Amino acid sequence: MSEIIQPKILVVDDERDMLNFLAKMLTKKGGYIVETAVSAEEALAKVQADPPDAVLTDIKMPGMDGLEFLQRMSMVDPAVTTILMTGYGTIEMAVQALKDGAYDFIEKPFDNERILRTLGRAIERTRLWRENVQLQHKLSVQDTLYGFIGRSRRLVQTMERLRRIAQSNVTVLIRGESGTGKELAAKALHAMSPRASRPMITVNCPALPEHILESELFGYRKGAFTGADRDKTGLFVEAEGSTILLDEIADIPVSVQTKLLRVLQEKEVQPLGQNKTFSVDVRVIASTNQDLEAKIRRGEFREDLFYRLNVMSVTMPNLAAMAGDIPLLAQHFLERYSREHGRENLEFSAEALQALMQHPWQGNVRELQNAVNRAVLLCEHAVIEADDLWDAPENMEPPDDEAVSAAIDAAALSQLPYREAKEKLLHRFNAAYLAQALQAAGGNVTVAARACDMERQAFQRLLRRYNIESRSFR
Repeated sequence: MSEIIQPKILVVDDERDMLNFLAKMLTKKGGYIVETAVSAEEALAKVQADPPDAVLTDIKMPGMDGLEFLQRMSMVDPAVTTILMTGYGTIEMAVQALKDGAYDFIEKPFDNERILRTLGRAIERTRLWRENVQLQHKLSVQDTLYGFIGRSRRLVQTMERLRRIAQSNVTVLIRGESGTGKELAAKALHAMSPRASRPMITVNCPALPEHILESELFGYRKGAFTGADRDKTGLFVEAEGSTILLDEIADIPVSVQTKLLRVLQEKEVQPLGQNKTFSVDVRVIASTNQDLEAKIRRGEFREDLFYRLNVMSVTMPNLAAMAGDIPLLAQHFLERYSREHGRENLEFSAEALQALMQHPWQGNVRELQNAVNRAVLLCEHAVIEADDLWDAPENMEPPDDEAVSAAIDAAALSQLPYREAKEKLLHRFNAAYLAQALQAAGGNVTVAARACDMERQAFQRLLRRYNIESRSFR
């Protein structure tokens, strides 16, 4: 059973009676651990030695006052949440303190219940801040080592599986849809393995014709074929003591599959044009986004090779299985491409994040990455909106006046039942009305919403409902 840690409060006031009162009240009614300080100088030393969860401090004190204490404390630990105690005549100072980073202020004489409520919220803020800092640190370390971003259950399980098999030399088959990070997983396996001191060799199997792929993998001797005017060392020999990744292995020809099977069975390679074989110490990782079992049934992939490759398998989760990581991934890509394209201080609107969460990502993380990259490049404002994320359909053109008139022509619906005709008419009217508003506003959603006397979010919901892209009107 985990131990419950009591929050610690630091109370700062030059009046000892006030300190004693607050300490007793907060201990008895709030259940807090309370420390006290009679000056800001003493309080700052205590914060430096052991930061509390929240600070309750008076503003007017001899020496360093509460405002200076607030500023200096934020440099020591910005996570500590500060609440100011203020009397008559210091309200303006308290308001200024809020601008300088104070969480809240409480006027004297005190309402004990309000103090407790405010402290509860302040402690929660400190906790969330510290958790976020820890998470960002973990993500930073993880990103540096492996490139993975996220904390969803499926991703954590996958990473744990990679860690468990990294220390062995078993052959691994990495499966998953396009854009799920199969090559990233292979690099992580290699980075966590005893072979990490040597570079991993990656072979893009579909990119090489059959005769070139064979010679690249196994090497050849001078005169083995026309144009072989020198000996060539194969990639398996170059990967001695390291790891070789056969990316998209489902596409290699059957003839090459046969020779690859020998490498996996005998741990040796035979260059083209030579009878002698060479022993190799290479860990093989293969990846595919195809159904190998189906290819086996069609005679396109050797069953015995499949079982040699599938000693240990890892299936990368698609983005739908880790949807909770989408905001974190999107923020990671936003920061990356903002730096790359020199567009600092960009941020997502709430509607944009919601759109990212709801989008069916057929291309998985790679598609999400490309969408954010595109938005950073093309967004015209400091806030990325939902319609900055995707291109409008090519055939979407702003309607002219005749199109709007036709859209609300009830005569064309006269043959339908009343309810169906009414629904279609309303649908056409709403779509035409929204399009006209966007056209008049030059595609600016905020201006269009204001002209329609609507809230911006409500206007955007209607745009999504009628599948209208504001970008097409710019």
